[in-house]
Amino acid sequence: MGAGRTDTGVHAKEMYAHFDVDAPFNNSGLVHKLNSYLPKDIVVYAIIPVSDEAHVRFDATKRTYEYHINTFKDSFLQEESWYHHQKLDIDLMNKAAEILLHHTDFQCFSKVNTAVNTFDCTIFEAYWKQENNQLVFTISANRFLRNMVRSIVGTLVKIGSHKITLDDLNAIIASKDRDKAGFSVPAHGLYLTKIDYDYL
Repeated sequence: MGAGRTDTGVHAKEMYAHFDVDAPFNNSGLVHKLNSYLPKDIVVYAIIPVSDEAHVRFDATKRTYEYHINTFKDSFLQEESWYHHQKLDIDLMNKAAEILLHHTDFQCFSKVNTAVNTFDCTIFEAYWKQENNQLVFTISANRFLRNMVRSIVGTLVKIGSHKITLDDLNAIIASKDRDKAGFSVPAHGLYLTKIDYDYL
């Protein structure tokens, strides 16, 4: 059982999975053995014993994603970052990111055909940082909707391009209409970076 799923092309710097065994379990050397069989883009770092009641998906208290944008074409970042050459207003995008913290219903950023009981999410942090030609958006929440981060980034990029305003962002969230929000940015710039549990 995995801690969650992401769109095709999204990277994960940290992911958890759980499995149940009936017999006594000795994991000595198992990490090395697993990594010898796994493809080069998947690595197991540790096997951690947990209680029988632990659930890797439902026990997660917080998930953190990053979205990476490079503002200058770099052939080594073609699959790791989205190249966006137009100038973006980072200060304005950070003001927009702060607005997200004051809302809980994010239906406007969710794929329309999704089986969820609620579109409510609690966002703990959301901010942009720039270092040279790299822009990184960090967002943490108790849960995320399908396509939520990628559509949030697309909307914030529109704000950073001065195509829509901060007031527009509030109106988009209030509308609950996916068609009013920004485009979904490419998956290869998105990284799941951390999953928090109370017992780890």
